[in-house]
Amino acid sequence: MNMPHEAATGEVVALANLLHLTRRVRQARDAAELAYVAMNETLLLLPYRQAVLWLDGRVAALSGVVSPEANAPYVQWLKRLIASLDSGKAQPVDQTSLPDQVREEWQEWLPENALWIPLPAAGRHFTGGGWLLARDDPFNEGELALVQEWAEIWTPAWALMHVPGWKEAFREWRAELIAALPDREDWQQLKPALRQPGRWRATIKAAWAQKRLKWALGILLVALFPVRLSVLAPGELVPAQPAVLRAPLDGVIDKIHVQPNQKVKAGDLLFEFDRATLASKLAVAEQAYATAEAEYRQFAQQALQDDKMKGKMVISLGALEEKKTEVLYLREINQRSSVTAPRDGVAIFDDPTEWSGRPVSTGEKVMMVAAENDVEIEAWLSPADVIELDQGNEVTLYLNTRPFSPIKGKVRYLAFEAQQRPEGHYAYRLRAAIAQDDRHERAGLKGTAKVNGKRVPAIYWVLRKPLAALRNFVGI
Repeated sequence: MNMPHEAATGEVVALANLLHLTRRVRQARDAAELAYVAMNETLLLLPYRQAVLWLDGRVAALSGVVSPEANAPYVQWLKRLIASLDSGKAQPVDQTSLPDQVREEWQEWLPENALWIPLPAAGRHFTGGGWLLARDDPFNEGELALVQEWAEIWTPAWALMHVPGWKEAFREWRAELIAALPDREDWQQLKPALRQPGRWRATIKAAWAQKRLKWALGILLVALFPVRLSVLAPGELVPAQPAVLRAPLDGVIDKIHVQPNQKVKAGDLLFEFDRATLASKLAVAEQAYATAEAEYRQFAQQALQDDKMKGKMVISLGALEEKKTEVLYLREINQRSSVTAPRDGVAIFDDPTEWSGRPVSTGEKVMMVAAENDVEIEAWLSPADVIELDQGNEVTLYLNTRPFSPIKGKVRYLAFEAQQRPEGHYAYRLRAAIAQDDRHERAGLKGTAKVNGKRVPAIYWVLRKPLAALRNFVGI
């Protein structure tokens, strides 16, 4: 007597759960929440152990999993399983109709029984899919009808909320393009008309009469017109082959004997170090040498009469040689404290008052001596402006002092590695040789260098910087 009442109660509960799931679909905030409801809250309608959401030819969601791994063995097996199903019919999965490899691995991945629920295509971007529910007990007809109704409620909501990725959009665009192209039958019908005398000329004339075609061809010609790819960079004139003078010792520079940009000859005194400390060290060393020499002579005279003094004489001789070496070293250092010009040219350095009294370390650059008018172009290219360059590419320097009389040069080399500039950014050093006729400006003049690369289409020249900025922003 209670069975009809219990069945009616079960139907009421099922309908109430279906209404609850419908409300959850309306309240879902995004597609991820819709997928979660489908895979995990369908349990309110019928029991199951595992659920799979199949969309756009891939496993989009799994029950109990936040994000399925596309290359996981379970996901790869599911792809083979679903590919072998009749995707347009809701039905329990018959294992006997599956391929041997899929059927043999069934027990490893899924319970005994599974139910396939297809999702019909809806909207422009949703091409259909399906649900796969699996459990130990078989599914009955009532559960199949209930879950089909639930799938038809869920599918339109997903179609409205689902935003396709770029891969799906590209596939859709490709399908539309293929559909718009003429097929074989269209070409067969067109051939007789094109074979008629004068038909090609009339067709081309009619097409050329359309303004949009003229504009399209004009834009295409402008976009493909070859132009010289070039970049701008800060540049200056620098000595081409200077003699760099560095500090030969650790000490304090006492005096600079030349002025910046002063002409010098080989052997002219350029600067010297403070010799007070060196002179005192040399005096002490010479006195110690004299004392050691006197001791050696004394031991040598005594050794003529006493053989025991010969051992002390040998020790005294070693000390004498040590003191002699120290004196010679200090004399050499004292001579090196005066630095002379190694060649004829122009002395290039900063303000002399900045160097007087300044302590320097061995190897520190002090000044350069460069041949007069022996200059070349130096430019600093930022990493974003580096283009493909070869030796011999043209470089034009527009000096700030005379911008309307540029200096032309040829690329000599481009540095392999970027260096940090005083401004804090990194840049690549570029050197360009100048023709002998243009070497009439002095080193140190600054300006803007224009570096010319190879010829490229105008569209590439226009879009190179925007595409680079977009790539840095998007990360593609």
